[in-house]
Amino acid sequence: MAQTELTPASYDPVEYTHEDIAEVPSADWGWTGESRRAMRIAALVVAAFLLFMMHGNHTGLVEDLYLIGFAVVLVGIVVRDIIVRRKPR
Repeated sequence: MAQTELTPASYDPVEYTHEDIAEVPSADWGWTGESRRAMRIAALVVAAFLLFMMHGNHTGLVEDLYLIGFAVVLVGIVVRDIIVRRKPR
């Protein structure tokens, strides 16, 4: 005979609706998210600093290419984030 009542298995995931204050220290004052604007500004500041590092006492161009490449990647991530966040879902 088939059993008609469903019993939960022991491996079913348990959903918690309460965040523990110890895990999220900022939860007690009401903010647990990330600041996208601050992250974007930080990425652009780091990219500018990488480009500023090209002025130095090195003579090879390989270092410059790496610095430019990492700066372009950071700016690309910021631009992609701005575009993705503006699209309606």
